[in-house]
Order: sequence, then structure tokens, then C-alpha cells
Amino acid sequence: MAQPLMPKATAVWLVDNTALTFDQIADYCGLHILEVQAIADGEVAPGMQGLDPVANGQVSKAQIEKCEADPDARLEMSKPSVPLPKVRQKGARYTPISKRQDRPDAIAWLLKSYPELSDAQISRLIGTTKPTIESVRSRTHRNIANIKAQSPVYLGLCSAADLEKMVAIARKRAGTEHAAPQQPPDEAGETAPPADETAGTESHPATAIPPAAEVFGDVPAAPPVEDSGDTPDPFAPQPPTAND
Repeated sequence: MAQPLMPKATAVWLVDNTALTFDQIADYCGLHILEVQAIADGEVAPGMQGLDPVANGQVSKAQIEKCEADPDARLEMSKPSVPLPKVRQKGARYTPISKRQDRPDAIAWLLKSYPELSDAQISRLIGTTKPTIESVRSRTHRNIANIKAQSPVYLGLCSAADLEKMVAIARKRAGTEHAAPQQPPDEAGETAPPADETAGTESHPATAIPPAAEVFGDVPAAPPVEDSGDTPDPFAPQPPTAND
């Protein structure tokens, strides 16, 4: 159900000026019943000026009196006396008069930067016509000498999100989506390693470690140790001394 204008202010007015139940007010204003009770207690929206829904034509006085007599009844929004605006059908994008002179510059930039875009897509994107696009493409436009390719985003003719969306649709339709390039196989049929793996080996080639003899030369061997027999045996029996 449609909610009234400024629901909380409307609830304040209904609490102060009617005998409706909290449940009826909460259902009409789209609020929780506890929030309506807090409004009545002065805990929520203190000092807020109430909005009269009867004066605004959102509900009738007779309907309020009916709901006051029947707690089970519910308030309903009155039908507006003013006709609602019609929904605008999708069509060419409206371009302000002050920016219409910039459309040929935007067309030239789109034709140069995104040739996969169709004339219909360019027309919807910046609000131009197909004859204008064709005249810029064939360089027969009456102001071709002064046309400078500029992005329509910078000119304020469209948003960056709309441009990216339109380009993505055109690339998907044409099958020209960007893909990661693959390395061609070598003569042996194996795929070449990535460039970042081979870059380090080319700039810093591996060097063989020379042997120690080549660096320090021939080192003479240590002479063998000969046993002269003069070293006493610590475990041999000692001769008796005079004190013994």
C-alpha cells in the first residue's frame, strides 16, 4: 500500500488529533506499532510538527471517523485529484541546448576510440541522430573543420558507467573482448616460458663455482706426527718415594 507523505509527521498529527489505535496509525503510515507508541509517549520525534493528511488530500475525514468507530477497520489512501505524470518512454537521450554543439566532437571521439559501437548505440548514448554520425564519419559535416575529438564523459553528454556498459555490449556482440595473449609454441612443440621467468635468467646468467684448488692453489699436506716414546704413560705404575 502507498504510504503518505512524511509518514512520521503524519503519525504525529493522527496521534494528537484522532482517536485511532496505534495499530491503525502504524498500518497507515508504514511504521512499527512500538514506534507509534513511542511517538505518543514523546520519546520519538519530540517537538515535530504534525502533517494533516486531510488537508493534503491523502485521506478523508469521513474515513477517519469510520476507523475511529471500528478498531478493526484500516485507513486507505485517497485517490489523488491531480493526474499523475506519465512514465516517459525510452527513447533518444535528451541533450541540453547548451551542449548540443559538442555532440560532433563526441561522435568523432567515439568513432575513433570505439569503432565497434554501432550508430544506434552512439545515438542512444549521447542523444544524436544517425545522419549526423554518418556526416562526421564521412567528413561531410558542415563544421568538420572545427570538430575536435573529445570524450563525451568530459563534455557531460553521458556518464562513464553508461559508456563502459555500451562498449561492453558492443564488444560482446562483435566477439572482440580482450583476452590474455598466449605464447606461441616453439619448434619442439612446447610452450615458451613466460617473459617474467626468462627476464631474470637473461640479465643475471648462472656462473659455475670454481673448485677450491683453483682459487687457493695447492695446499701442502701436514707432516705425520711421529711417536718418540718419551711421553710418559699416565696409567703406568709409579716408583715408590721416600715418604712411602
